[in-house]
Amino acid sequence: TMHTYAQLFSPKGDIIASASTLEKSIVKDKVHTGNIETAKIIGKIIAERAIKKNITEVAFDRSGFNYHGRIKALAESARNSGLKF
Repeated sequence: TMHTYAQLFSPKGDIIASASTLEKSIVKDKVHTGNIETAKIIGKIIAERAIKKNITEVAFDRSGFNYHGRIKALAESARNSGLKF
């Protein structure tokens, strides 16, 4: 996969916050956007955006992906940035 995405949904299915490597403001000069380094950036950003909306605890759905590599890096970065799941 070339890009990394994260979204927060409400119980009704509304998107509360999102972050992805498609956002030029997040990964300005990155050539490789599908790696662990950028996954950590996305984890940090999604946590910051959630906390800004007073959301501190979420459920983490890997969408079938194994918990390693980029998925693990994103999750750990979000946790380190204050998001609980």
